[in-house]
Amino acid sequence: MTHRGREVRLHKVPRGVPGPDSFLIADVEVGEPVEGELLVRNQWMSLDPAMRVRMGGSGGSIGAVPNYEIGQALDGMAVGEVLASTVAGYEPGDLVVHSQGWRDYARPRPDTPGHRVAKIPADEPLPPQSYLGLLSLVGFTAYVGLYLVGGLERDETVWVSAAGGAVGSLAVQIAKLNGSRVVASAGSADKVAYLRDVLGADEAFDYHDGPVGELLGKAAPDGIDVYFENVGGEHLTAALDALRPGGRIALCGLVSSYNAAEPPPGPTNLFAMVSKGITMTGFLAVQYAQHMAEYRDLVRGWLAEGRLDYRETVTTGLENAPQALIDALAGRTVGKVLVDLR
Repeated sequence: MTHRGREVRLHKVPRGVPGPDSFLIADVEVGEPVEGELLVRNQWMSLDPAMRVRMGGSGGSIGAVPNYEIGQALDGMAVGEVLASTVAGYEPGDLVVHSQGWRDYARPRPDTPGHRVAKIPADEPLPPQSYLGLLSLVGFTAYVGLYLVGGLERDETVWVSAAGGAVGSLAVQIAKLNGSRVVASAGSADKVAYLRDVLGADEAFDYHDGPVGELLGKAAPDGIDVYFENVGGEHLTAALDALRPGGRIALCGLVSSYNAAEPPPGPTNLFAMVSKGITMTGFLAVQYAQHMAEYRDLVRGWLAEGRLDYRETVTTGLENAPQALIDALAGRTVGKVLVDLR
């Protein structure tokens, strides 16, 4: 049996901010799975700012994850229902998370590490799309950056940039749950109000309201101990000035450079790392996968106690996924960005 569906392909490498013409939606036929494959009807897909890096034109890549190729379907994490299986342990009706998003139908291989296939437990109390956000590497990234990389202690101060996003908003809350002082920054007054009034950040500011260094200085006049880095550029420069001796930077992302047509200049105050003994560590959460179970147990407990506020920006329809990614890159979304494909 053949299924007709759609997939989103990279049409051209963007220079700067991607536009709708960077994408192409193609009709495709998807056959039955061959040995070692599942046939999955996708229900949800994840959109992440780092996808912009994989589109090319920004001078970067994500570790061993290859960039997208012109004319080929994009990929990313998705949740779907198994329609047919040739793999023991997977049956029609099972829900799985896998890495072949950006399409209606997928044929992932559980034995291929890059396909990242995992069955969602039938008794999971949280909705399936949680495996693209709270219970995924997205949420886990906040935990890893704060504690396994940043070494944040209860009596310390952390600054979280891009704090209105999926990772940043969770980092703010997890740090507060641990008893730390949290400074958060974002790109709009509405996000600042959300961070301060809903998530409980001790201080929050809109980075558009002035030089970032000055805004950070007012929010943390005594300095910071940990910087959760999502932005780069002027934000990183400000952090280096504000960090106390022995400060740590957990380098999660550099979203300010993702749409840059030319490589942006680096900070001019890097010597602060020498004079103050600052360490900066880049990381991918998957490098700490052995801690995922403990993180998920914590999250389920916090949710049961009503101690986490988790928000999603949901777009409906595969045809609207490209614009949803463009909006996410422009900072027009809050929390985890998802596409409902049902």
